[in-house]
Amino acid sequence: MNSRKPLAVCVFCSSSGKIDRRYVDLAAEVGAELARRGHSLVSGGAQVSCMGAVARAARAGGARTVGVIPEGLVSVEISDEDNDELIVTADMRARKGEMDRRSDAFLVLPGGIGTLEELFEVWTARVLAMHDKPVVILDPTGVYEPLRELMVGLTDQGFARPKIWDAVGWTSGVPEAFDLLERAQPRIEFSTEDYAEAEL
Repeated sequence: MNSRKPLAVCVFCSSSGKIDRRYVDLAAEVGAELARRGHSLVSGGAQVSCMGAVARAARAGGARTVGVIPEGLVSVEISDEDNDELIVTADMRARKGEMDRRSDAFLVLPGGIGTLEELFEVWTARVLAMHDKPVVILDPTGVYEPLRELMVGLTDQGFARPKIWDAVGWTSGVPEAFDLLERAQPRIEFSTEDYAEAEL
């Protein structure tokens, strides 16, 4: 392992029951690899779909799992009571803050608008030098290719600075995703000129 110490890896992923089974299997593969490398898991605290799969696989491999779920979603997402620690927050903003606080790195799997919101928040904060934690997108089937094309277009048109690509890793393989998470991150310098384009 390239990391000097075990990481608390926050995995953002889907809670949808309507997605193809391969994405649930991907989440399980991520959980197993996380445990194999000696890391712990921070997740959304639900036992359904990808959220449940990544946590179950991580625990099966001996990893510690922490779930963070808003009070309003406890019954909807069916909270995962098997987590080593289950934290119930007042709302979504508190949930994300708690997940951020407890995590050393962020891994983003295919997901919906909630996953995208989580991705953009940690990605933006990384670009703004508000944290130096790794952010990696794992996309083996090209779900996020339109997003990447959009971000390339925004960069080409000057809406986003090229340094946004220094703040995120993008891969299609589980082992490579963890290699990126464990690697020393480039330092992102933030200037007043950058602040003038805070939309990124």
